[in-house]
Amino acid sequence: MTIFGLPIQEIIGYIAGICTAICFLPQTIQTIKTQKVAGLSLLSYVIYATGIFSWIVYGAYLNSLQMMIFNTPAFVFALIIIGEIIYNRYCKKENK
Repeated sequence: MTIFGLPIQEIIGYIAGICTAICFLPQTIQTIKTQKVAGLSLLSYVIYATGIFSWIVYGAYLNSLQMMIFNTPAFVFALIIIGEIIYNRYCKKENK
């Protein structure tokens, strides 16, 4: 079965990739705006970023541009949140 000339499994892959790529965008924007990180787990984001980075490397190994493209934004958003957590929990206190 095809839709718009693409096999259905490709379309499902694109939908999954888009959702994965943007799932942390709202959290990233909110964290940057509010600077509130009290409820965020640094360990969870480090584990998540490690997993996403592994998907990017795996995609490179498989020559899967789709896998690399869709995981890169998620990795960047996770790094931004990790940076915000570290800055707001540890660096801000030292500057006061």
